[in-house]
Amino acid sequence: MALPEGAMPLVVGTGLVLGALTIVLSPLLGTSDASSESGNNVASAKARPEETANSAVNALREIEFDRETGKLSDSDYADLKQRYTREALAELRASDGTTATVDSVAADAADIASLDPVEAAIARARADVRSCGVCGPRPEPDATYCSSCGRYLPETCGSCGTTIDLVGSRFCSGCGTQLAAA
Repeated sequence: MALPEGAMPLVVGTGLVLGALTIVLSPLLGTSDASSESGNNVASAKARPEETANSAVNALREIEFDRETGKLSDSDYADLKQRYTREALAELRASDGTTATVDSVAADAADIASLDPVEAAIARARADVRSCGVCGPRPEPDATYCSSCGRYLPETCGSCGTTIDLVGSRFCSGCGTQLAAA
């Protein structure tokens, strides 16, 4: 008995479709053996210690994302970042085999900022911002006078932190240190 003309491509196509359908649906219909399940459990158990070891690092990523999306205020972010940075450093040092206590790693937020070069650069930039008593912070860090109202922008002494309000002062009124020549 011979097949009608043009039936061979139809039979081959149907066979290919049924084979592909079987491959695609076999995971959904689920006839998995116990050995593959136990292998998956072992693999997931091996991943869990790494996951817990990096929990503080993951928490840092999460709070960074939450701050960027507006879900976390800046003050809450600073508190959480300080805490999780200490924990992450302790976890990373523990995983490296070195012993360090959380308190010895970082004492406050300034120490943590010094550990991250980007945070340290931001802190230096904020420290260099000069402020006008009337107009507020000025965009030009090296200005002597406010670009908006023309008032003198007070400086601070590098040695003692005393505010220098007099225009053209050459010495600090608090400690007597010579100020940088303008």
